Amino acid sequence: MSTIVESKQAIQGGEFLIKETPASEIFIPEEWSEEQRMIAQTCRDFLTQEIDPKLDEIDSMQHPELMPALLDKAGELGLLGTSVPEQYGGFGMNFNTSMLVAEILGAGHSFAVAISAHTGIGTLPILYYGNEDQKAKYLPKLATGEWKAAYCLTEPDSGSDANSGKTKAVLTDDGKHYIINGQKMWITNGGFADIYIVFAKIDDDKNLSAFIVEKEFGGITMNEEEKKMGIKGSSTRQIFFNDCKVPVENLLSDRENGFKIAVNILNIGRIKLGAAAVGASKSIVSDAVNYAGERKQFGTSISNFGAIKHKIAQMTVGAFASESAHYRAGQNIDDAYDAMIANGMEEAKAKLKSVEEFAIECAILKVHGSEVLDFVVDEGVQIYGGMGFSAEGPMDRAYRDARINRIFEGTNEINRMLCIDMLLKRAMKGKLDLMSPAMAVQKELMSIPDFGASDGDELFTKEKKALINLKKAGLMVAGAAVQKYMQKLGEEQEILMNLADMLIEGYVAESTLLRVEKLAQQSGEGAVAIQTDIMRVYLYEAIEKAAYAGKQAIYAFAEGDEQRMMLMGLKRFTKMEPFNLKEARRRIADHVIEKNEYPF
Repeated sequence: MSTIVESKQAIQGGEFLIKETPASEIFIPEEWSEEQRMIAQTCRDFLTQEIDPKLDEIDSMQHPELMPALLDKAGELGLLGTSVPEQYGGFGMNFNTSMLVAEILGAGHSFAVAISAHTGIGTLPILYYGNEDQKAKYLPKLATGEWKAAYCLTEPDSGSDANSGKTKAVLTDDGKHYIINGQKMWITNGGFADIYIVFAKIDDDKNLSAFIVEKEFGGITMNEEEKKMGIKGSSTRQIFFNDCKVPVENLLSDRENGFKIAVNILNIGRIKLGAAAVGASKSIVSDAVNYAGERKQFGTSISNFGAIKHKIAQMTVGAFASESAHYRAGQNIDDAYDAMIANGMEEAKAKLKSVEEFAIECAILKVHGSEVLDFVVDEGVQIYGGMGFSAEGPMDRAYRDARINRIFEGTNEINRMLCIDMLLKRAMKGKLDLMSPAMAVQKELMSIPDFGASDGDELFTKEKKALINLKKAGLMVAGAAVQKYMQKLGEEQEILMNLADMLIEGYVAESTLLRVEKLAQQSGEGAVAIQTDIMRVYLYEAIEKAAYAGKQAIYAFAEGDEQRMMLMGLKRFTKMEPFNLKEARRRIADHVIEKNEYPF
């Protein structure tokens, strides 16, 4: 057992690309404890009783007091304090449990946005960067919901380039206050928040600093609520700071540390947003399969038609795969945290560092979760047909609400480029040895392909080999792109996107395979036949997507013999044995239809 603990501690962010992970070492959602299942049920009951009956009322924004009142009720159940340590009135749950809460509540539409902004970007900066006095003053009231929180980073001229913000903070002559002036926009919970985490530059500093600002400090005004495509019930305001007087003790962390705070808090926000998208996806699968069973055409339920089964299967595959990857990464974060604590690191620092370690995975999962949800809601609208387009049905709201997730917490384009950028930076710092495996792949390209029979005793031997080759394809294309462009690769955004797609598909396909392998080890292959179908469908499609992305990149930077050699290598590394995807999808769909909900 000790060897497993040691190797768990040794896993590093991004290392999945060059290291095989044993199935025994990952966490799978089937392993939730009784207590965790009860927490999940509390979240489901809250949505059923408090949110679902009020969705139209929430979206109408006719009663501005409604959302704060719902947050109060969530606070009474402890749902606002999942990540807050017990000494500050919270539950001090581990990272994966807080992800589970985010997942279940992710089906709550505008409420999901409000609660995630409060518990995440609103509360965590104080938890992770606040001094003892700040934590003692603010965290207990944030954990109960007595005070609601918002996060003020974005400005009219600084979105993705957050550090270019123009909001200023100037120290008063007596040295007791900062006077903040500036404008922030797209502020979730802005209309009712009591506490704002505000980013501003002190004097002519190069980097942002962060402040805890209470509404009661004065000098704060705001525009009317924004009119939005979706998440209409989420309060979104422009906030103006006009000579807002903030005590010096409300500077959060060190001067000029604001940009680092923003980046690290966004890492957490990214993976939690992905988890929330998984929860929304599963909920939509359940709605769609329900409707498909009830809707009759040509004398039979539309769920009996092959085209509809295809959709139900694809929706299920996406949700299952994304869920598998999220909780694998969440457990990695928890394991890293435990190892850091065991080595004597201070608690708040260990929480931050453990998430920072897996920032690559956080970016991957934000992209994957949000794009799976967009696919699922689109197919949900299609299954509902005319009712999907009608505001009377549930898909209208789901479709509109989902769209923001590809923009929130850094656009998916930014996150794609970030995951490659972080991977390469780790390699340059010597934290990840990408060069040796990339060189080995180059060498393999010059050798005769291995046609030898693989060991048939192991579970999923063919699938594992296909997955190893998928990673080799990514290493081959990335290695060649780095050699070609060196430091200027960052300017080749289209190629970075291609590389990111290969990386994302590799990580999620592997996570799905490991989950199914672990399930098969626990209960036998026969018991997980449907999950095996899901894994094979996902893996097949991941390889197809990687092959397409790889080709795009190779066409963009290679020519002549080099291009021919690389295309041959890509073909070799993305080869799959023929597999009847139609029959596999039908089995998946039939299982989901029989259960009449997302069943995993």
